[in-house]
Amino acid sequence: MTLAFFCLGALSLLGELENNVSEQNKRDWIDWIYAQQVLPARDSDDNKAVCGFRGSSWSGRTFEPYATTCEYIPYDSSHIANTYTALLNLLILGDDLSRVNKHAILETLRHLQQEDGSIAPTAGSLERDVRFIYCASSISYILNDWSGLDLEKTLEHIVQLQSYEYGIAQCPKQEAHGGSTFCGTAALSLMGKLDEGIVNRDELVKWCLFRQQGGFQALIWSITIH
Repeated sequence: MTLAFFCLGALSLLGELENNVSEQNKRDWIDWIYAQQVLPARDSDDNKAVCGFRGSSWSGRTFEPYATTCEYIPYDSSHIANTYTALLNLLILGDDLSRVNKHAILETLRHLQQEDGSIAPTAGSLERDVRFIYCASSISYILNDWSGLDLEKTLEHIVQLQSYEYGIAQCPKQEAHGGSTFCGTAALSLMGKLDEGIVNRDELVKWCLFRQQGGFQALIWSITIH
């Protein structure tokens, strides 16, 4: 799913999507994406924490792009990054998101958010970092519904991610990183809480400017080889 986003996103940015992709191909790709949607299980609440989109057809499910429920299969789970890229892929292809089970995705976001405001990528995962806050914020923004997140907890967590350098780290008490700074500031912007969430905007801008070294570094100690 993520690889498809890189390809479709690049074609769209280059202005080549309409010129090189037929309408039939677009419809086929849209159906393939919907076939990867992990839907609420029939007569069961066992998978309400795992709905969204999986990365591919690895689980061996029947190809059902118009399904509204599914049979419960253990370990058939969505991943927050794939839900994020699936929604973007659908929008790039001109879909109206009418087959997206919005309620199920928002319910899953509630399960993925932790007490400290961080977000897990999938149910049961111990992995937590700001990338998944960005994905959750993007999903909420696209669906135009923030009820799946506790925004105050999310905001407090992002504040805790800001280091003595004024950049944003992946996790609390770590060093600032260019990628995590993007994820944190983008999430705050999508939430409409940029002013509340950035400890010192001028110092953050300075930190970003000082990452220039030919291109841009990710970290203070990174060396760009010319």
